[in-house]
Amino acid sequence: MAKGKISYTCGLDAAVDVVGGKWKPMILWALHVAGTRRFGELRRDVQGVSEKMLIQQLRELEADGIVHREVYREVPPRVEYSLTELGKALNTALLPLGQWGDDFMSQILRNKEHPKGSAA
Repeated sequence: MAKGKISYTCGLDAAVDVVGGKWKPMILWALHVAGTRRFGELRRDVQGVSEKMLIQQLRELEADGIVHREVYREVPPRVEYSLTELGKALNTALLPLGQWGDDFMSQILRNKEHPKGSAA
């Protein structure tokens, strides 16, 4: 989420603003696969993310209306995260992109190992 951004040049600009970055798609996928999750569960599901980064990304996704945060007033307190309808629709839109990544992952990795123009 870009602070203060009030217009987009196209739909892709809006979508990338909401889902941009390394961790947001992984968070969305974890919530898609597992459904409602507590913070600790999400942290385990999204391997490699720091606690600080996960908190920040969840706050941005919540502000964009993609993730719902439910706080239960219990002892100890419990907080759960789930996808909103907007978040579910975004995940549906991201499925073909994930399939593209699966289909071409080995080629992408080869290209990264041996970039064009480098001495091999």
